[in-house]
Amino acid sequence: MTFEQLISTLESTHYDLSARASQQVNTALTVRNWLIGYYLVEFEQNGDDRAMYGQRLMERTAERLSAIKGMTITNLRNFRQFYLTYGWFMPYVVQEMKLGPIHQTPSGELGTAQNKEDEHLKMSPSRLLNTLAFSHFIELIRLDSELKRRFYEIETIKNGWSVRELTRATTTLLFERTGLSTDKAAVIGRIAEGQLGIPSDQMRNPYVLEFLNLTERAEYSENDLETSILNHLQEFLTELGRGFCFEARQRRITFGNTHYKIDLVFYHRILKCHVLIDLKIGRFDHGDAGQMNLYLNYYRENEMTEGDNPPVGLILCADKDDSLVRYATGGMANELFVSKYQLQLPDRQTLLNLIQQDLEAFGEV
Repeated sequence: MTFEQLISTLESTHYDLSARASQQVNTALTVRNWLIGYYLVEFEQNGDDRAMYGQRLMERTAERLSAIKGMTITNLRNFRQFYLTYGWFMPYVVQEMKLGPIHQTPSGELGTAQNKEDEHLKMSPSRLLNTLAFSHFIELIRLDSELKRRFYEIETIKNGWSVRELTRATTTLLFERTGLSTDKAAVIGRIAEGQLGIPSDQMRNPYVLEFLNLTERAEYSENDLETSILNHLQEFLTELGRGFCFEARQRRITFGNTHYKIDLVFYHRILKCHVLIDLKIGRFDHGDAGQMNLYLNYYRENEMTEGDNPPVGLILCADKDDSLVRYATGGMANELFVSKYQLQLPDRQTLLNLIQQDLEAFGEV
């Protein structure tokens, strides 16, 4: 071992074990918060003098614990909701923390019972507690359904999302936009089990591209849109979803003396196929489908290798008429999807309306 190798080994040992220690501290604090939530709920339901505190329990508790950092009224309420939402952590917490027998509150038992229907979608408490920070759980407990919670738990862990990325996903209604079916449980199950899935599982509508910092105006060109996407490739890949690997820009294919260029080419490592993306700054036109079908046929014949699945086409446009899309793409042998994009973060109701329109177009409602 040389001196330089010694220094490198010492540095890597320090950083590796420091990271592990930090993770262990984060996990312990998250478990502490869960336990605080449990004891608060237990006191609310069974405390000998609970009637004296009533609605002011959180305020009085925060006052008495003011010497402990983080024991604010807001945090205490979050701890309480954390326990109520994740009451099914009970067996793991008791075993891991080597606690004596503790009684699960009726509220915790109710939460566990309500989770039975999605039992097969759950990740283990160990993986959740050792991977996610408590800030992640704060975002997760705010969700209004267990199915959504399972979806975002899986996506956060598999994609290594920061709290900021998780917040963006929930804000832009990623759960509602993922897959072209109302059978979200089946989509989530395939994601959780690492199955190959189907192309429609990976498609979203609309795609939200507010990070491009392009204002919605008529003057910008498709090249502006493409350039901005490449300048924000990491954010664009996050919006596309897991499995997309960038391969080419303006991929040229030639027939005789006529050249065509595919705006963006990705390879999807889960679907095992190329994904060709065509960018349109205006409204979808039937000719766009024919052009994409040409690209897909070319890739199917000339670019597929052993083990590849047929390529998938995605046309991103500023607007579309669902009836025109249906007639323009009907009968095609290729997998071709047309999705709208939003250059500014729409409000929740606007997104819900767009999603509802697409579900109606697909005959899902």
